Amino acid sequence: MTSLHDGLTERTAATHGPLLAAAWTSGAAALTGDPGVPAGDPGVPAGDPGVPAGKPGEDRTDGGPWRRGRLVAAAAGLLALVMLGHTWVPHRFGNPGSLLETFLPWLGVAVPLLLVLAAVRRSATAALAVLLPAVVWCSLFGGMVMDKRSDGGDLTVVSHNVHDRNPDPDGTARALVASGADLVALEELSPGTAPEYGRVLDGRYPHHVVQGTVGLWSKYPLRGVEPIPIMPWTRALRATVETPKGPLALYTAHLASVRVHPGAGFATATRDEAAEKLAAAVRAERLPRVVVVGDLNGTTDDTALRPLTGQLRSAQQEAGDGFGFTWPASFPVARIDQILVKGVTPASSWTLPRTGSDHLPVAATLTL
Repeated sequence: MTSLHDGLTERTAATHGPLLAAAWTSGAAALTGDPGVPAGDPGVPAGDPGVPAGKPGEDRTDGGPWRRGRLVAAAAGLLALVMLGHTWVPHRFGNPGSLLETFLPWLGVAVPLLLVLAAVRRSATAALAVLLPAVVWCSLFGGMVMDKRSDGGDLTVVSHNVHDRNPDPDGTARALVASGADLVALEELSPGTAPEYGRVLDGRYPHHVVQGTVGLWSKYPLRGVEPIPIMPWTRALRATVETPKGPLALYTAHLASVRVHPGAGFATATRDEAAEKLAAAVRAERLPRVVVVGDLNGTTDDTALRPLTGQLRSAQQEAGDGFGFTWPASFPVARIDQILVKGVTPASSWTLPRTGSDHLPVAATLTL
């Protein structure tokens, strides 16, 4: 952007420099009473029609469309720089990096606003500068707005943080069954609510397990079920799913919640530590086909989760339609619930309608 702006500035100076210099000299003389232009100079007759007085209200000192709107142009450049360099934003001293990356796609909203400001200022420089963040946003997220879903697939997986205070467990469970899923993974179960979900799901999914606050219901046999110690209490498990096309390792997890504290900023240390432990378990997995589902309390753009997400691919990014935001359910602004894969191909990915939870359920059909 700097070279573009400098080029425009140099061209403007070369083309209009003498006129601008003359205008500046004339204006300075008028303000300071510079005797360099005598009041009675016969070379500049009073009321000379060749020097119009200008229209009322006209700004004769703004320098034209190439010099107006420099603040707007600077804001556009800063926006592009933040989007391009979001991985360099620090994750210490309040952790602005994770906070920024959680809502990174929403920075695109500033592009049309800056374009409106450029139009209001009638600034060619600002209008051109706004193209830069527009191009950067499209390069980062343009693929997300396309519908990449396809028919087919061998296995449908649904994951849902059901919320421990869900007022309608029965209705939530029935909605998940209606999705036609082969596997249903639930997070944020409690000793009181887990049996309520089981009353609906157990009859449809003969193979099921609940450990701690996570559970898995499957149409296919499960073996090798074990908790993954990512936190002091069980919030993750691993199971081998014996699908008709061979075994698949499935992990369901609920990483620690994040909070915004006035003193500490965006607190993610516990979540990040849990993510690293889950990442280590996935890294040690011997089966070639791996699916990780659950509430990660972070997006795939968050570089703090890179130890985990860097090993896997997002079903939504590869086979979804749109960003697939999941939280909060009333007006989703971030996708913190994920279906991540390795060794399988996502055919389609989508979110399910709202239930009694504060999260939307996520679903994906996978080709094994």
